[in-house]
Amino acid sequence: MQEAFLHYIWQFKKFDTTALKSTRGEGITLRNTGHPNLHGGPDFFNAQLEIDGILWVGNVELHIKSSDWYVHHHETDLAYDNVILHVVYEHDTDIFRKNNSVIPTVELKDIIHSKVFHNYQHLLMAPHKWINCESDFANVDDFIVDNWLERLYIERLERKSKTIEELLYATKNDWEAVLFTLLAKNFGLKINGDAFLSMAKSFDFSIIRKLHSQPLQLEALLYGQAGVLDKDFEEAYYLSLVKEYHFLKQKFNLSTTHVIPLQYFRLRPPNFPTIRLSQLAMLYHQHPNFFAKLMAAETLENLYQLFRVGTSEFWTTHFTFEKTSKLSKKVLTNNFIDLLLINTVLPLKFSYLKHQGKNPTELNLQLAQMISPEKNNIITAFDALKPLATSAMLTQALLQLKTEYCDKNRCMKCAIGNSILAK
Repeated sequence: MQEAFLHYIWQFKKFDTTALKSTRGEGITLRNTGHPNLHGGPDFFNAQLEIDGILWVGNVELHIKSSDWYVHHHETDLAYDNVILHVVYEHDTDIFRKNNSVIPTVELKDIIHSKVFHNYQHLLMAPHKWINCESDFANVDDFIVDNWLERLYIERLERKSKTIEELLYATKNDWEAVLFTLLAKNFGLKINGDAFLSMAKSFDFSIIRKLHSQPLQLEALLYGQAGVLDKDFEEAYYLSLVKEYHFLKQKFNLSTTHVIPLQYFRLRPPNFPTIRLSQLAMLYHQHPNFFAKLMAAETLENLYQLFRVGTSEFWTTHFTFEKTSKLSKKVLTNNFIDLLLINTVLPLKFSYLKHQGKNPTELNLQLAQMISPEKNNIITAFDALKPLATSAMLTQALLQLKTEYCDKNRCMKCAIGNSILAK
């Protein structure tokens, strides 16, 4: 039994409200169950109910057992002084106010609607499954699923906005610096994301601004700070990078103390850090004031054009410094750009428009619905239950659903879970 289930039962009155009585026999008439409290304090605010004919307005607290009141030390918390009703699944002890009067208690155990309780057991108490509702997921009404996934996509953007707010604070509201930091992390992908992020945070973004017209110095900065220039090679391009980096290191007092080492294991050559760092350097060489350009772009094609960059010439015949390879222009692919748009650009657009007092939702949804869906194990598993992943907006929403609801058994907070309980 979860308290979240009791919240659902109370909020939507999924119990017998006729002839409702307290555990001490007091008659109770529900006028309003109150407003759910998403923060600290009692579970529902401003409930209205009659107890033996007297109207009470105040807060309601819910627990599995009455004694949980003392387990959670509510008796010492002033926030619970205005509780007018204690709602529990099982009553095992009376709860007293500070004046020693008993707080009325309603026990739900025997008055919950049987069908709702059966659905709850089916949903959350069945043997282990990938997600609790996997046997019902395909049959949930499309309107409910579509609306819920759209809300989840916005919820995921809100969560990412918190990271952006932290970076804004650290950079003194420098949006260009925040963009570079997030891009660096996502250029590193899953394996080197943290390493690239630590590299980006190891120097002030003002250095990028100063070097944007010097591509060799930009590469030297990124390679040097990422720890790539610590080998003993005689290749002319490599020696040029080392020379430039030594100059920059002294000029800007650079340090790599907190930079995480790079990984090459299980990476395809196009994703080698050497290639991605050169592409990142060329991006900032070609696009000073990159943030302003991205925020001004309102179509997917405009965004693709901004990101269509390659590497410096050396890397057209190399993946590493040691060996030559077949000639190929290593330009950012649309699939890779999609990842950058999903994980960096769209969250930044969302946060930036909010900071300007504008509604960020419509443009964000429009762009996300045009981007191809992501491919990973979670999306594949959802599609096996019900084909849904037709755009990046939907795949992001499904990831939010799995990680923040399914994995945490938050079915009572999920529109899909609620629809199954109510069927």
